[in-house]
Amino acid sequence: MDRAFLDVYFKMEREHWWFQVREGIILDQFRKWIFKSQPLKILNVGAATGRSSEILQPFGDVQSIEYDEPSYTFCRENLQMKIDQGSITELPYADASFDAVCAFDVVEHVEDHAAAVANLFRVCKPGGKIFVTVPAFMSLWSNHDVVNHHFRRYTQQQLLELFEAHGGQLKRSTYFNFFLFMPIYGVRSLQKILKKKNTDELKPDNEMIESGFINSIFHAIFSFERKLLKKINFPFGVSLLLIWEKKG
Repeated sequence: MDRAFLDVYFKMEREHWWFQVREGIILDQFRKWIFKSQPLKILNVGAATGRSSEILQPFGDVQSIEYDEPSYTFCRENLQMKIDQGSITELPYADASFDAVCAFDVVEHVEDHAAAVANLFRVCKPGGKIFVTVPAFMSLWSNHDVVNHHFRRYTQQQLLELFEAHGGQLKRSTYFNFFLFMPIYGVRSLQKILKKKNTDELKPDNEMIESGFINSIFHAIFSFERKLLKKINFPFGVSLLLIWEKKG
């Protein structure tokens, strides 16, 4: 991540409507499917500017790891976070080290995603949980994916196949950001038709932070969906989550 963008991204992770509600969804699912009562040993892969690690701290001892050097340095020096620098495909931890292994919007950044998932399984304890989120559907591919260095977006079946190869048991899988799927699909489809060449995806995201009106509308829609996700699965969405139990 460009060092000049770190301060912007730090603010986005804490104030942008999408990050705020995704955070709530992650916490809801973590409480329901992973955390019982005892503190856990947790690995958070891909800490970015640290917010995902911060929200996991009430559940136990959180070890973070980040591949991007500026992000790693930012978390270590500015947040005094317990963090290592390293790749998801070569995690520097012993086998079966963690009760829970998390990778929130990380796997899509890795060309060899099979090796990435294999490493998540390797460091997870038998009976432990692996929790990932990824962007969904290649039909939504846009400049946003390009500038964020994504290799792909996923269908639920594609993600399940990566995990089924290692055995164990599915605990929860669902698409999310369901209600905003069609507007986002429409906008991105129109951009492709018009062959819009906008490589600066950072600017509109940052404007959403500053616009309280836009932030509040999308926040309200996504928050309503968060409530429904506690009870139902969605058949499609902009994103996808999966919680998997490693074979014990």
